[in-house]
Parts: sequence; C-alpha cells; structure tokens
Amino acid sequence: MQASAFANKDGYSEQLITVSDLTKNFDNVKAVNKISFNVGKGELFGFLGPNGAGKTTTINMLTGLARPDSGWINIAGLNCSKNPKAAQHLIGVVPDESNLYPELTGFVNLCFCASLYGISKKERISRAEQLLADFNLEKAGNRKFNTYSKGMKRKLTIAAGIIHRPPILFLDEPTTGIDVASARHIRGLISKLFNEGTTIFLTTHYIEEAERLCERIAFIVNGHIVKNDTVANLIQPIKNLKTLLITYTNLAGNPEEKLNKAFPEFEFLQESNNQIKVHSEKTISIGPVIRFFEEQGAEVTEARQLNPSLEEIFVEVTGIEADAMKNEKNDGKL
Repeated sequence: MQASAFANKDGYSEQLITVSDLTKNFDNVKAVNKISFNVGKGELFGFLGPNGAGKTTTINMLTGLARPDSGWINIAGLNCSKNPKAAQHLIGVVPDESNLYPELTGFVNLCFCASLYGISKKERISRAEQLLADFNLEKAGNRKFNTYSKGMKRKLTIAAGIIHRPPILFLDEPTTGIDVASARHIRGLISKLFNEGTTIFLTTHYIEEAERLCERIAFIVNGHIVKNDTVANLIQPIKNLKTLLITYTNLAGNPEEKLNKAFPEFEFLQESNNQIKVHSEKTISIGPVIRFFEEQGAEVTEARQLNPSLEEIFVEVTGIEADAMKNEKNDGKL
C-alpha cells in the first residue's frame, strides 16, 4: 500500500470526504442512523457489514442518488447536502448491480459513458480501447453486454466508472457473485487504482477482502458504525494471541466444555462439527491436548497455527459470525 502522511486521527493530512450525523429512513426502518466518518485523500476506505446494514444506502447518499433525511456531506470542499450533484464530476460510481446497456457492445457502452462527461470522440475512443485492454476485455469489446459473464460484466462496469478518470471512486460490493479468478483480477485492479492515487470508498461483506485491500475500515451494523479504525489498530488487541485450529475425527458430540475444564489456561471454541480453536496468550503445548482427544477415542488429523485476523475482531465487536456474512444472499439491500 502507498505511504500516507499521518496528520490526524484518521491518518490523512487532507480529508476528501467528510460525513456527519448522516441519517436515512425508509418508512419505519432506519437504514442509516447518524453515522459520521472521514475519508482521506488517497485512502482506500472500507465499509464492512452484512447485507441490509446500510452500506448501499450510504453510497447512494454520497453519490447523489438518494437524499439524506438529515446530516451533512462534504466532498472535496463541496457541500453535497444542499446540492447532491455538486461533486458528481469528481466521482466514479460502480453500483452493486450493473447500470450499463445490455443491447450495446462493451466498447460502445464505454464510449457512451465517456460522452456523458463531455469527453471528445477521439479521446473517448482511445480511453475505451485502453480500458478494454487493461481489463482483459479486448476480445469481448465488440460483443453485446448481455452476452458477458458475471465477472466480465463487473469488470466493464468498473471500467465505465473510471473512464473519466475521477479522483474519487465508489465501489459497492465489487466482487459479489463472481468467480474466484475474476474477483482476484478485480482486487488487483482496485489495488492498482489506489496505488496510482485514487481515493476509494469500498463496501463489502467479505471480511478477507476488506482486510486485504483496505487501510482503514468501518464496521456498520443495522445502520450504525460500531467501529472505525485502521486494520493494524483493529487487530492490535489480538496481535499477541496464540491460536491453533485443531481438526479431529471419530468423536461424537461437542468437546468444548470438557477441554475448557481440562485445560483452564486455554480457551477452546467449537468451529464446526470436527474443528475447534484454541486461544492462549502463552505458547500452546499441543501434546497434552492431542492425548486428551486420543483418550476420548478421537484422532487429531491436523493442528494448524492461525495468524491474528480481522475476522475475530469483527465477530467480537458485532456478534455476527463470519460464515453468516459469506452465506448471505438477501436481495433487499439497504
């Protein structure tokens, strides 16, 4: 990640996005409830939370697609609370669902998007061709958008969002619902844009994605920001915690309670039917634990050390299990 000059609590000397007490209601539902945060110039800021947490609603308000009920938005010194469209020439938006035209080719879609920003014909043709090459879509450039795979559609949507070279890019769930290879490529493109100086606001419900890409992350749950800090600071409380993941077979029931009684110096947490985590602030001596399993008639097939991760902090702060985040398929997003 690129270096940044830390000059305030958010880590950046110049704040490009400032949000204060932002609120949005839908009937009796508070989709976003008095949230406040800053995004520094050149920062890759992550909004991490489950579906329905308020991520998409927040992006829609920041990009002028929805009006807040109350609160204040300032982007690049422009008051976007009074005039939601004030900063649109400075931003690129990649929505969670593609907004491109299915009957147009990839190339024509890009040229059309460029024309909306007043880019000359010669320049928009040049930029469209370059972006198709950068996104590995050259061979598909003359195909209609509705023939693209999900991964290809997502890549072209991102290309359309940056064709006018905006200094600020909003990405809403950029890798949701696409194949692993496409997701990896898109993360690489996001990192490249960030390293080139683009300020990026990214929403995701993939904890590993947020940890891998973002320098600072806000946890949002039920319309509230419950935590907002750098990844390094978020992980600090568990940095020195030793964790083992033990995989076993041939043991009925849940051994968590018995293990906690037998080894009070450790903390055991059941992960699945045949996996259990061991936490300790001291070095874990695995031999006695393995013998315990053997005495119960079980066999330990693997004991693997785990590095501290954002997942543990997220679960602790929000009470939401990581697997629940991964498996969410709600269509109704807030």
